[in-house]
Amino acid sequence: MAQEIGVDGVLVGHHTDRERGTGCTVVLVPEGCTGSVEVRGQSPGTRETDILSPFSAVTEIHGIALCGGSAFGLAAADGVVRYLEEQGCGLETPYARVPLVSAAVIFDLPVGDHTARPRAEDGYVAAAAASTRVEEGSVGVGTGATVGKLFREDSWMKGGVGVAKVSLPGGVVVTALTVVNAFGDVLGKNGRVLAGARLNGEFANAHEYMLRLTEHPHFGRMEQTTLSVVITNARFRKPQCHLIARMAHDGMARAISPIHTPVDGDVVFVLSVGDAASNVFQVGTAACDVVAASIRRAVRLADSVGGVPALRDLKRPIEY
Repeated sequence: MAQEIGVDGVLVGHHTDRERGTGCTVVLVPEGCTGSVEVRGQSPGTRETDILSPFSAVTEIHGIALCGGSAFGLAAADGVVRYLEEQGCGLETPYARVPLVSAAVIFDLPVGDHTARPRAEDGYVAAAAASTRVEEGSVGVGTGATVGKLFREDSWMKGGVGVAKVSLPGGVVVTALTVVNAFGDVLGKNGRVLAGARLNGEFANAHEYMLRLTEHPHFGRMEQTTLSVVITNARFRKPQCHLIARMAHDGMARAISPIHTPVDGDVVFVLSVGDAASNVFQVGTAACDVVAASIRRAVRLADSVGGVPALRDLKRPIEY
């Protein structure tokens, strides 16, 4: 399924390697975009996120790369940089325009071929394919994404990429693109498990399982991450984008439990594109909503990859 990003000038492209279970997703933004980031997960894999700090002197960003392949996949950002340089996009210096591309990765090595990682050429292909419409489900960075990692691999379910957006007064739009590759379960609006770890054909409920633990668990061998890019046409400076990113993490907490664990590397990017008038209270609240909605869409639209079942494969009504 594909839908419009809904923010003028923003393009999204995927590179999908379905056979080997990995991929990358690129978000390209027009000149003059500002942004920030908030990392809450305790096992992140990132590149060029320091430039998005409110304390950094850099005031612009040109793209975001979300990559499979764990730390190896960060190489895909090199291809995005090369593509943007060819387009004449970047921070102007006396010597060259330098494209600024921040990146983050998910750990998808257990799905498909663990030697397959997005490369620079894959990032280039994703950037060159970017358009205003974005595919959802088991595509791009979501190709090998999984959720519900409480037990062995045969109890996991497919994650993926989801997009959700909302329109606010004054023509303000807030969109979230999220790849969900979480340790925890994905929850519906009613708080019940939508997709997650399964035990004897039923959802184990990771939240309740954690509360019953009588000894220290050993989940360190599995690394997970949920990554979200929140995009708005409201005009904000970097400190305000950072505040919105902090608020948007609550959207992850609404839709994933447990969240931000020692084996998760959860990251929210916020990009401000345009000149619409709004405020942190309004856009931050909307960001929570669209992040949660995009996580739920990701598991609803996912397909089975590498033998990991998707929500649509289960013979049960989908909880909302």
